[in-house]
Amino acid sequence: MTAAETPEHITRTRMVTARAILQGQADLRTYPHRLLAVVSHHGLGGDKVSEAVAAAEVLGQFGWDLVNISEFASNKIVYAFLRRR
Repeated sequence: MTAAETPEHITRTRMVTARAILQGQADLRTYPHRLLAVVSHHGLGGDKVSEAVAAAEVLGQFGWDLVNISEFASNKIVYAFLRRR
């Protein structure tokens, strides 16, 4: 886990990278909120969407449901929005 993705940082920003989820580097056990944004900014176009959806599927095993996924044209970053069951 990078220094920027400590449990405290994830809690404060309510965001985590898809890469940290897929590499098993994000610790959400103490995450206190019901909503979470998973951010994907690696790869091109569809690769970012695939990475965000894959991370959402991993989190689905731990009680999270995908609510929405969006690519923001201004910065070309894909966000997957999840809600804890």
